[in-house]
Amino acid sequence: MKSPKELTIDHKLIKMVEDLNLSGHALKGLSVLLSDDEIQATQEYANTVSIKRLGYNDHGPVHMRTVTQNAIIMLELIKKAGIKTTMETEGYGDFEDSLLAVMIASMLHDLGMCLGRQNHELHSTVIALPVIDKLLSCIYENSLNKKVMVRSVALEGIAGHMGTINVSSLEAGIVQVADGCDMTKGRARIPIAMGQAPRVGHIHQYSASSIENVLITAGEEKPIRIDVMMSSEVGLFQVEEVLMHKIAGSTAKQHIELFAYVHDKEEKRYL
Repeated sequence: MKSPKELTIDHKLIKMVEDLNLSGHALKGLSVLLSDDEIQATQEYANTVSIKRLGYNDHGPVHMRTVTQNAIIMLELIKKAGIKTTMETEGYGDFEDSLLAVMIASMLHDLGMCLGRQNHELHSTVIALPVIDKLLSCIYENSLNKKVMVRSVALEGIAGHMGTINVSSLEAGIVQVADGCDMTKGRARIPIAMGQAPRVGHIHQYSASSIENVLITAGEEKPIRIDVMMSSEVGLFQVEEVLMHKIAGSTAKQHIELFAYVHDKEEKRYL
């Protein structure tokens, strides 16, 4: 059974894609991603390994849905600014194909946490591949080229979300940043409440617990503006060591403004 939080985000995701008024295959793909039992079970077990076994923060269904939401927002802002995706630029696909690839990557990027933290982004590609093939076979029944293209970009987004490898598509770069933006205190609530003894990874929990909110909106100078609101300076670890690291290696960097705030103190501009 999905949690109320998951169901709420599912509704938001469907509404966001519906509002884009596209041809329909992106919405069909999203519906499969949100309803597939194997995806749900794998996301849930990835979270069990992350939280209970390793003591990390949330890497499960809510996180992967939140990353998907972040990615859709950013991709739409890019579109409104008149910037073409890599698939559009290369002439192999349209915006809807790019959107589908980004949603697939976002929803499946942390499945490899089932095996553990180390190299989980690469393990995720192995676990996700048969799921992607099954999904795309339903959507691109008469276009092998489209299936191969969307699968490739989705796998690039999954493999590159940690910033450990260089990505070359704008789509993959957006997934990378969308993942880094999910760092609010709700993501650290479960492992902190468990009262575990200090261990590797806990700096992520305590830093995330000070992040009050992350807003993704249209920027004044760049298409995407990211505002990070914190209750204390410990949140700067998340901003500088996690989010900034991912933005620095992202193909979307040139399109992003980044600001951080600690309560009523003066804003800190990074990008």
